[in-house]
Amino acid sequence: MPVEAAPDSPVARLGVAEGSVAGVPATCEHQGVRSGDDAAGTRFGVGAGYAVYRGPSVDGSVHRHAAFQIAIAAGPGETGEVAMVDSGGLQHRAPALLVPPMLRHRLLRTQDLLVFFVDPHCAFADRLRERRGTGITAAPELRGLAEDDVRPAGARPSDELDPRLLAAMDIVSRQDLPMPELAAAVGLSPQRLRALARAQLGLPLVRWRLWLRLRRAAEALREGCPPAEAAVLGGFADQAHFTREMGEMIGLTPAAVAPVVRPARHGSGAARDVHGEGTRER
Repeated sequence: MPVEAAPDSPVARLGVAEGSVAGVPATCEHQGVRSGDDAAGTRFGVGAGYAVYRGPSVDGSVHRHAAFQIAIAAGPGETGEVAMVDSGGLQHRAPALLVPPMLRHRLLRTQDLLVFFVDPHCAFADRLRERRGTGITAAPELRGLAEDDVRPAGARPSDELDPRLLAAMDIVSRQDLPMPELAAAVGLSPQRLRALARAQLGLPLVRWRLWLRLRRAAEALREGCPPAEAAVLGGFADQAHFTREMGEMIGLTPAAVAPVVRPARHGSGAARDVHGEGTRER
């Protein structure tokens, strides 16, 4: 049964109740591993309804993704800022920035960055929808957000989205159905289901399907699979397709992501950078 978040936590300020956690199955070499860490504190993790990265970042390429993004300046003190540039070339700076799904942007260099990707159909996304603007939004109230704040509400379905849309997204996560069959399965016409997804999620379901494939492929990379095998496990036609779509959605290549998401070997002296070209020596 859900319990209320602590009154002074970022979750309480968002109005989200805490609940239970759902697991993600492992498939490859590192069985049961849900995150990668190194001695320098760089970390990537995937949970039910979200993914999280903590570490350095360099200037990224323009991209758009099918999830909410919360980018937080995670260094010591209260004066740090994270910076992004939107598709119009306008720069945004704040202790924390909120990016809605499918908004083109690029992240600028940040020494210590905390990033959450929040799936648009989970309960945590409900409160983000209330706060989003038409573009990148400063969200200083999220400066202290932690993974423990996101995890419970990330595991629960949205209370605001149409149940038929939630049912369609659940089917998409398990089956690759053509749109007419998917719409019929939830009692809607294809046109109505498309309109519902765009109105309530801010993205077409085909982009949500692609986001799920990227997530599965990223999990395969984390568990030790090479990029070509991760592409197949994720549902991509080949490694080139995987690389192209990952670049479009998160501005990175599988080669850059793989060293970050895999658990570090003991004694590693490299600091991983998820927005750079793999690793850099300290």
